[in-house]
Amino acid sequence: MKVVGTYPQTRLRRNRKNDWSRRLVQEKTLTPSDLIWPLFICEGKNIKEPIKTMPGIYRYSLDKIETLIEKALKYGIPMVALFPNTPAHKKDVVGSEALNKNNLICKALRLIKNKNRNIGIMCDVALDPYTSHGHDGLIKNNYVQNDETIKILIKQSLLQAKMGCDVIAPSDMMDGRIGEIRKALDKNGFKLVQILSYAVKYASSFYGPFRDAVGSKKALKSNKKNYQMDFRNKNEAIREVSLDIKEGADFVMVKPGMPYLDIIKTVKENFKIPVFAYQVSGEYSLIKNAINKGIINEDAIIESLYSFKRAGANAIVTYFADVVAKKLNK
Repeated sequence: MKVVGTYPQTRLRRNRKNDWSRRLVQEKTLTPSDLIWPLFICEGKNIKEPIKTMPGIYRYSLDKIETLIEKALKYGIPMVALFPNTPAHKKDVVGSEALNKNNLICKALRLIKNKNRNIGIMCDVALDPYTSHGHDGLIKNNYVQNDETIKILIKQSLLQAKMGCDVIAPSDMMDGRIGEIRKALDKNGFKLVQILSYAVKYASSFYGPFRDAVGSKKALKSNKKNYQMDFRNKNEAIREVSLDIKEGADFVMVKPGMPYLDIIKTVKENFKIPVFAYQVSGEYSLIKNAINKGIINEDAIIESLYSFKRAGANAIVTYFADVVAKKLNK
């Protein structure tokens, strides 16, 4: 990059002197339309249960969902993402509760879509919230099976689409699942249901609090490195995204977020497709705990989200979504 200008004729601080000037030349903007709000749901009534490892985040019973959706609409958040805390007695080795039309996700979809409001609903397609072993697929000989798992993921996707899900989000990292799910959706009359592929999902240590939230942490006795990506790899991310685009993904996700800003940038520069970033539970808890202890101030939240925008993310899944959207509206 060629540097133009010399000091003292050129003084970059001139443009920084006043607030109005800084706003005129800002390169990136952040609005509520850039945010996706993850919500944890649970069984029962009148429940707002704190998640110990995620200060300020709760599991909500379905009768509380209406208030949350109204808040999202009020603040201009375009989409929420639903994650279930499935009771242990409903889990089994094959994750059969994922295909129950009366499971938590299906009930929530019917409840939200019953009023036909203009808000997007995103649902994970994966078996880990439903399996007794905490993995994202079927296990045989201590190995998560790919093709056998996809058959169930197809059924899960179709069920969610029938219940009104707008964005199917396969987060399992099985090879070939995007193409098979796209074919099934199209064949069954869901051609306009979108697919957000977790195309780049690393086997990360930053997921711990999320697994607490959905109740899979205690069940998981091993890691997910034989299907989630190696965090040392970058070129592999390009291959994953390329394959998922060819198979029919409408958008792609990079997860986690801040430790992988280089990956977001690389994906955006190589593919002209909407790229989403997930500021995962571990990232949230690190920032939130530091704020609560007075180590950093709340401005760090906005700063962290702008890092995603600079890297090239179109939208950000963040547990700060409601707080940030409220602040941006002011």
